[in-house]
Amino acid sequence: MSDESVAAALRSPVRLVVIEAPGGCGKTFQACEYASDAAGTIGTGRVLVLAHTHAAVDVFSSRIADRRRVEIRTIDSLIAQIGSAYCHTLGLPSDVAEWARQQGNRGYKQVAERVAHLLSTSPMVSTALARRYPVVICDEHQDASADQHAVVMAVHSAGASLRVFGDPMQHIGKASKAVRDADVKRWDDLKAQADLLDELDYPHRWEKVGTEKLGEWILKARKSLKEGGKIDLRSGVPSEVSVIYADNQAKAHDRYILTSATRRPIDGAARSSPLLVLSAHNDTVRALRPFFNRAIPVWEGHTRDALTALTNAIETCRGDGVAIARATVTFVEEITVGFTRTNYGNMFLDEVANGCRAKRRKKPAVLQELGRLILAEPDHRGVSKMLARLANLVQTDDAFGNIKFDHPREFREAVLLGEFETCSEGMTEISRRRTYAHPMPPQRALSTVHKAKGLETDHVLVMPCDGQHFPDSPAGRCLLYVAISRATHSLTLVVPRSNPSPLVVT
Repeated sequence: MSDESVAAALRSPVRLVVIEAPGGCGKTFQACEYASDAAGTIGTGRVLVLAHTHAAVDVFSSRIADRRRVEIRTIDSLIAQIGSAYCHTLGLPSDVAEWARQQGNRGYKQVAERVAHLLSTSPMVSTALARRYPVVICDEHQDASADQHAVVMAVHSAGASLRVFGDPMQHIGKASKAVRDADVKRWDDLKAQADLLDELDYPHRWEKVGTEKLGEWILKARKSLKEGGKIDLRSGVPSEVSVIYADNQAKAHDRYILTSATRRPIDGAARSSPLLVLSAHNDTVRALRPFFNRAIPVWEGHTRDALTALTNAIETCRGDGVAIARATVTFVEEITVGFTRTNYGNMFLDEVANGCRAKRRKKPAVLQELGRLILAEPDHRGVSKMLARLANLVQTDDAFGNIKFDHPREFREAVLLGEFETCSEGMTEISRRRTYAHPMPPQRALSTVHKAKGLETDHVLVMPCDGQHFPDSPAGRCLLYVAISRATHSLTLVVPRSNPSPLVVT
């Protein structure tokens, strides 16, 4: 278990090498160095690096210079490309990626199922892929679904050398217990199948900034969580780790309120920069936005769930102004604070349902103006115009001044849809631009742990560390570990006394 043994294993002549690599222990460095070395030795073909997120693709792209011989992409994009090449055989449209996006959460899963079946029954396709990619490197493979794993193993069985990196403690997908159990078994089976198995366990991420004690503590916490234990916050805690005890006084689940005295140390920690404030649930992130007086923006990441739902509704309900208006209200509710059904939505939908014909004054008249834009063009262009006008009203009309945008990038992208001939064309181009723009969080940001996975920053504030957000379950253990391992300089945990997470000892 050393950097040298891992480097030697990766460069050995065996065909399957598996490396278990906790975050911050040099996995990306080892993978990038090996990819660059392998690119110079394989002759024809290219080294293929497969990641699970666009953020990971960005990191690999920034660290690998030889992009002519090394191809870096998400595993979903590879599967979509295979699906497009054999779309008629698979019963799919030619633009598989767009079709998958329109299907929502099930889209890419369906494509993966069909492509995995294709490769298992058509060895010629797997062989062609293995010739094109004689070396395949898989990043964060613990997140691979059964079908994604089957695709990778089919290419390996056809002749490609396979180098797999993963960490079961970073498996934070929102899967059922049965699926999680199957994922864990698949990882264990892969390790048993490996020609060589090794592990990275040195805290390089922290050593390079002089916080080795923090790194050692985080790796110790990981070991405890992995083995079913708890993180002891009573002793042995390094100076870089702070614990703040605070109980949420709010009655509603989507609010976060503390007494002035209790919140004072949290405000002090929140002044650090760069900073990620992490929580386990989207609702809590929304609640923390006003808690910090809207001074810390929400990190939107690469995915746009609300926008995807809106565009799917526009495609499905094209020409139905009432249905599109309803989807637009849902979208605005999701990405703003202040635009609610009570304040705006119901009145707006009533006006649209009645054709915006009645005589109105003040706010109802303005809502009619917005509704007419959608009724005149019940498609993506009408929605774009309505949203653009709403943004203008937020700036100029006091009746709309209490609306605040928590997801401004997602809102701007929805407005941008109107520039394209079709909604699908717009989403495809916007997604492409987002991918190549390599967006990164602002210096201080609020985020869910899920969206922060793969990121690291100087200072991390995790709140609240209670039983609801970090329960004693395999998923809760992984979630807490991923949250604390994002920090390189300081880590602050906000723990309630009334309901602390069962994963910590206070």
